[in-house]
Amino acid sequence: QVQLVESGGGLAQAGGSLRLSCAASGIIFGVNDMGWYRQAPGKQRELVARITVSRYTIYADSVKGRFTISRDNAKNTVYLQMSSLKPEDTAVYYCNANRGDPFPTYWGQGTQVTVSS
Repeated sequence: QVQLVESGGGLAQAGGSLRLSCAASGIIFGVNDMGWYRQAPGKQRELVARITVSRYTIYADSVKGRFTISRDNAKNTVYLQMSSLKPEDTAVYYCNANRGDPFPTYWGQGTQVTVSS
C-alpha cells in the first residue's frame, strides 16, 4: 500500500519559516520525481516545487528564493523548507510522487499551512 504522509504544517507569522516533510512508503522512492503542491480555498491546486530523480529542481515563480525542496533517498523523504513566509502562502500543501507513464501518480493527504500577517 502506497502512503505519502506529510508533516510539519501549522501556523506561522509572516516572515517566519516552516519545514514540511513527506515520508513515502510502498513505492521505490529513488525512481520517483517528488513534488509539493498547494491549494488555497477557492483556488486550483498549483505546483510549488518539484525535484526529479536526478535532483533537478523546479519552483513556482511565487516561491523562488524563499522555498527549497530537497530529498533524502535513504529516508524515503522529501522536504520543503519555507522561509520568508507570506500570508498568500496559506494553503493545504500536498506531497506528490510521479514516476511517469504507465505508473500512477500518488498524493498525500495534505498538511495545512497558515501564515498570519
